[in-house]
Amino acid sequence: MSAKALTEQLKGGLDAPICLTWELTYACNLQCVHCLSSSGRRDPRELDTEQVKNVLDQLRDLQVFYINIGGGEPMIRKDFFEILEHAESNGIGVKFSTNGTYITAENAKRMAAMNYLDIQISLDGVDAKTNDAVRGEGSYAASIAAMNFLRDANFGQFKISVVMTRHNVDQLDAFKALADEYGAQLRITRLRPSGRGADTWDELHTTQAQQRQIYSWLSQAGDNVLTGDSFFHLNALGESLPGLNLCGAGRVVCLIDPIGDVYACPFVIHDQFKAGSVLSDGGFSKVWKSSDLFLSLREPESAGACASCDSYDPCQGGCMAAKFFTGLPLDGPDPECVKGHGEELLRVAKLSIIPKPSMDHSRSVKVRVNV
Repeated sequence: MSAKALTEQLKGGLDAPICLTWELTYACNLQCVHCLSSSGRRDPRELDTEQVKNVLDQLRDLQVFYINIGGGEPMIRKDFFEILEHAESNGIGVKFSTNGTYITAENAKRMAAMNYLDIQISLDGVDAKTNDAVRGEGSYAASIAAMNFLRDANFGQFKISVVMTRHNVDQLDAFKALADEYGAQLRITRLRPSGRGADTWDELHTTQAQQRQIYSWLSQAGDNVLTGDSFFHLNALGESLPGLNLCGAGRVVCLIDPIGDVYACPFVIHDQFKAGSVLSDGGFSKVWKSSDLFLSLREPESAGACASCDSYDPCQGGCMAAKFFTGLPLDGPDPECVKGHGEELLRVAKLSIIPKPSMDHSRSVKVRVNV
């Protein structure tokens, strides 16, 4: 099957998501300025242990083989290891994202003994100055300490996850060298204007020149570097980057939030993209298979304003979340369109009311990271 044919098939949706993100909690000891879920305070409606286990059983029955766990900081939950063990017993692999502050020598050894577990350490600078400006004072040291614990415990290959900003693009070679030093895999992702990222996007998102720099670097030095399909809008620059290269929202991707609500994508936590709840009759399976929102997203789509662009096929119009939270039409160009088609629309959009995330769990006081 050709790549184009596969893309068209995936647009119609699958029987189960191949990229399911589950934010276990909004609680977090950090307050990163680009946090896509505006995490900080725990939501009192957070699913309890038995509810989480029940959803895991549903995912097993749906034959979901892998989930991405995040937050907030998922290791804050006292039942975190119990949840991991239940997923493992169901044959569900877990990749979880963490700021590393709760990875101790003991926890690292415990995780190294588990099956089907992948760990992703968040790091947004190869030095404390760059990283801590985004993630908070002491967070760089905490991430490095966690990586050392994992290496000493012989965990194996973990991932270093980097959100690209205009302040760390020049560090790509250094990030790759750091990953190689630890026997880790580098993963770079795009900054989205979601959560607190909506308030910092103008300041932090990469410039046109830096987008070309990222594309060139991935094309030349990006072997074994993951992107999570963050940069498919850059395919307009030339040969397509590896990956699905499409917006998978509601088709192959979705999010379960800490209170059990299901959204089309981890980057669009907004009522307009809420498909249902795992607590409703029929649970997650019914939401995934028959929610009006997901069914509509799987319908053939119009290229809209991008129809006349000769790069529409490779770039697919870009990221739905990036458009939505910058006030652009969903059938319009990506705000970071490399051909500049989004820039004029952005100037107009700033004169109108731009959607805000539905919930904000940010804390009013930032807490220093304990290392």
